Amino acid sequence: MSLAQLRARAEAAFEAAFGAAAQASVQAPGRVNLIGEHTDYNAGFVLPCAIDRRTVIALGRRSDRRVRVRALDMSAAGDEFNLDEPVVHRPSEPWTAYVRGMVQQLLQADPALPGLDMVITGDVPQGAGLSSSASLTVAVGTAFRAAGALQDADATQLALMAQRAENLFVGCQCGIMDQLVSARGRDGHALLIDCRSLEARPVALPEGVSVLIAHSRVERGLVDSQYNERRLACERAARHFEVPALRDVTAEQLSVSTLDPLTLRRARHVVTENDRTLQAAQALEQGRLPDLAKLMAESHASMRDDFEITVPAVDRLVEIISTALGGAGGCRMTGGGFGGCVVAVMPAACVALVQAAVRQHYRSPQGLEAQIFVCAAGPGAGLVTAEAASLVQTPSGLFIDE
Repeated sequence: MSLAQLRARAEAAFEAAFGAAAQASVQAPGRVNLIGEHTDYNAGFVLPCAIDRRTVIALGRRSDRRVRVRALDMSAAGDEFNLDEPVVHRPSEPWTAYVRGMVQQLLQADPALPGLDMVITGDVPQGAGLSSSASLTVAVGTAFRAAGALQDADATQLALMAQRAENLFVGCQCGIMDQLVSARGRDGHALLIDCRSLEARPVALPEGVSVLIAHSRVERGLVDSQYNERRLACERAARHFEVPALRDVTAEQLSVSTLDPLTLRRARHVVTENDRTLQAAQALEQGRLPDLAKLMAESHASMRDDFEITVPAVDRLVEIISTALGGAGGCRMTGGGFGGCVVAVMPAACVALVQAAVRQHYRSPQGLEAQIFVCAAGPGAGLVTAEAASLVQTPSGLFIDE
């Protein structure tokens, strides 16, 4: 669905639900990580790009302190709460935790947060590893900024609030990558993010290169998966070496360590993945796709064997795509693991060949075909204008007249 269609859908539903036209619409994209998995919470390097799949929110500022929400993609489920009362969980409606968690963070930064009516829709696949959750939390923050709140908060600060919402309210110990690229993505570029300093260097995707995402149809849930266990293993390894994070450990240190075998494998993935990510950014920037393909293959093998976060269906999907590409492009699992998507970077001329190979040779354990998305690297969160052109790096300033 195009951005214009998502905006029109949200604004029509807003008027139907709340009896008035929306005052503005905002968007925040999902993301795909080209390489650098489970390195973000280890203060390392990642290379994601925002994609042209996003969460769109139509909004209207209220004169009181109530927040009313309609989620069109959850059968128009609703939520309502008062900003003058504690923001608490609604276990019966898990999706509300992302909205409420973000609002709780926004309130801590701006106790004078205004009430808001919001209608939410989007086309980021859920449970696919494309960060629908970060897209939602960043979009909620962008909506409140569009209503005049948090005018001193820049895109990075908004991303940090969104991360804290997932860590502290939802209960998922994710790193900063997803939220940061959703907030700061750049059209036509990936971002090489240093997750310690939060510096983000744009890395242009070469002309004629396509990013293909294939959903294995094996859904994943970060909170209920082994994601948090992997993070604890990384923290154990960092304590063993007496450093702040695995970012500070070298391959040479690992080779002579006395870590137990399991923790050693977990740490080895992170240490080698950081190095691969830096090399991959150079290869992409210079258009060296065969070198990028080799690094992506090594990344997938490390996630499979050392970090143990792939599943057989995802391994099979990577094998099919890699065989079809024959070294002309690369493929690997992307996201937190235990299902979800693979990402492939390839010459645009290879897309049809890869699509045909996946359709012919892949079925999920339930017999489903993979869902394939050919994506463009898009801009980060911002307003959606009447012409459906989103603004990158939403500027400070009141967007809605009081």
